[in-house]
Amino acid sequence: MYTQLSKKGVNVPDGFTLTTNAYWYFVNENNLKEKLKEIFNKFDPKSIKSLQETGKAARNFILKAELPEDLKSQIIKAYQKLGEKYGKNPDVAVRSSGVAEDQPTMSFAGQFESYLNVRRDEELLKNIKKCLASSFNDRAIAYREEKKVPHLEFALSVGIIKMVRSDLASSGVIFTLDTETGFRNVVLINSIWGIGEMIVKGKVTPDEFYVFKPTLRRFTPQGKLYRPIVVKNLGRKTKKYIYKKEGGLKEMNVSQKDQTRFSLTDEGVLTLAKWACVIENHYKIPQDIEWAKDGKTGQLFIVQSRPETVHAPEVAKVYEEYQIKTKKAPILTGIAIGNKIGQGKVHVIEDVSKISEFQKGEVLVTKMTDPDWVSIFPVASAIVTEEGGSTCHAAIVSRELGVPCIVGTKTGTKILKNNEEITVDCTAGREGRIFLGKIPFEIKRYDLKKIPKLKTKIMINIGAPDIAFKTSFLPNDGVGLARIEFILAEKIRIHPLALYHFKNLKTEKLKNQIEKITIGYKDKKEYFVDKLTEGISQIAAAFYPKPVIVRFSDLKTSEYRALIGGQLFEPEESNPMLGWRGASRYYDPKFRLAFEMECKALKKAREVFGLKNIWAMVPFCRTVEEGKKVFDLMAKNGLKRGEDGLKVIVMCEIPSNVILADKFLEIFDGMSIGSNDLTQLVLG
Repeated sequence: MYTQLSKKGVNVPDGFTLTTNAYWYFVNENNLKEKLKEIFNKFDPKSIKSLQETGKAARNFILKAELPEDLKSQIIKAYQKLGEKYGKNPDVAVRSSGVAEDQPTMSFAGQFESYLNVRRDEELLKNIKKCLASSFNDRAIAYREEKKVPHLEFALSVGIIKMVRSDLASSGVIFTLDTETGFRNVVLINSIWGIGEMIVKGKVTPDEFYVFKPTLRRFTPQGKLYRPIVVKNLGRKTKKYIYKKEGGLKEMNVSQKDQTRFSLTDEGVLTLAKWACVIENHYKIPQDIEWAKDGKTGQLFIVQSRPETVHAPEVAKVYEEYQIKTKKAPILTGIAIGNKIGQGKVHVIEDVSKISEFQKGEVLVTKMTDPDWVSIFPVASAIVTEEGGSTCHAAIVSRELGVPCIVGTKTGTKILKNNEEITVDCTAGREGRIFLGKIPFEIKRYDLKKIPKLKTKIMINIGAPDIAFKTSFLPNDGVGLARIEFILAEKIRIHPLALYHFKNLKTEKLKNQIEKITIGYKDKKEYFVDKLTEGISQIAAAFYPKPVIVRFSDLKTSEYRALIGGQLFEPEESNPMLGWRGASRYYDPKFRLAFEMECKALKKAREVFGLKNIWAMVPFCRTVEEGKKVFDLMAKNGLKRGEDGLKVIVMCEIPSNVILADKFLEIFDGMSIGSNDLTQLVLG
């Protein structure tokens, strides 16, 4: 990686590698193969007790064996040479890598041990042996059994790499596709404070960034690069790992200030995304990458890259649609992993020593999992953890095995009780939902190859950004209606004018409620624009370069009143359907400022992210004159019809739209029939 990627402009720390030849030399010199064969002949893969006893015996054989003297000498010589570049006794990471690791159908992520902040010759030699012994961790043995990899034909290599001082800055992981759907036009970056082991161990929920690949290296008409960070989610980064003076790591709390800000700048996100694309192009397969930022120099580095093993081998052939049949509210939510539903009895386990009590078909509920829990995954109907993010070890293994998993629930072990039946639903986008009882659900499967091609163009209607990537795999000609009402109600949740006039709000309770939701934003207007931009952009990116028609807000007064702070700005109407809605709101002085923020969001998605496939749509436009007023206001806010490919459509949902269709089409680029409202307004 160092020699190949450095010349392509990717920063990679220097180091050296013990190949699998060194592993076999060590094994053969100590006659370990016969000893290992003897204990594995007695191994019962169905018994957790046998797994634990076999693993312990195998590891002890390796730890008690001696590295051959000539191998020791070569290791120390290479380490001292590294010291000539970085100073005597440089701090290094000792990382294991298996020859079968991360083949296109396997992920050994977190199966073997790595040791960080290792210094001095004797510590290096000791940790290399510990790395080799980790080939027989319980989790690695169980996983090889699952994947039918022969234990005694499996070899480890060990990388010794100069540490990056991320304990003074941040680190994380990158995937060159969306981990839940396999959508390949984005780079997913996770980031935390300190050393990245916290992510793998699932101890924190990282910051999350999605970067859109197709416009990442393209230039705006003004000659600047687009900055397509289409999604930014602030994580819960309460802890971090830092150096211990004597070597190794220690855990400490993250300051309140750092918890409420992103651990990576936009510039850093874009740099890492570009490097990720370079690495993916080099290896010609989607990648799972680890990165780190040096707190002393401010430099970013790539410290590991391997094939992504869940979606990389796939080409979607069957589209699955789960339909859960309930209107009940979930008792718990978190981050959904995968796209399935699992059901079973709750089994709360707080200590890994108790995993032998777990029964097949139960739902594991725990604070967090690490690789020591891997024997449970194949037999669990679902996994629920309190901590962790979408790239923690629990998420990676659940995703690969197809086990429904919800991470980051915060209070799972407190709310869920042993033996109660629950349904774990990962089919509603990013949000995973847990319901009491066994909720009925239906699975529909569509063979995409058997769907006939039509002469008529079929466009998709969509409201929830979280399902956009998955929905894009359906045959389509773009999006005919992207509703922003879902983004307003579910993502933003606050009335736009309550955000605009935040400083002038009189109620402290309301201000505190808004502050809690908008953590990290001093200017609450920016929160509205950013979150609306992200929602729109996620949909537009999913279907790029096909047109995505985004309808401006069409909430009725009753629906606006339901938003936080809405009662301060909305009248009570006896018939909201015919009231203050659609185009008539936009130029009204009482709502104009809110509409201008909507325009800024569309403008940002098109001009900053490069999503020029976004068109606009105006709803409930009663007269041609009203349409012209909206055009004027859009133009004043940087959205001019016909400029830079921007088309503007009008909803045909009022009798006047039908009667005066030719007049409306003199100023609009097309009509979209709103059959529901039009039927009611014509037939009464």
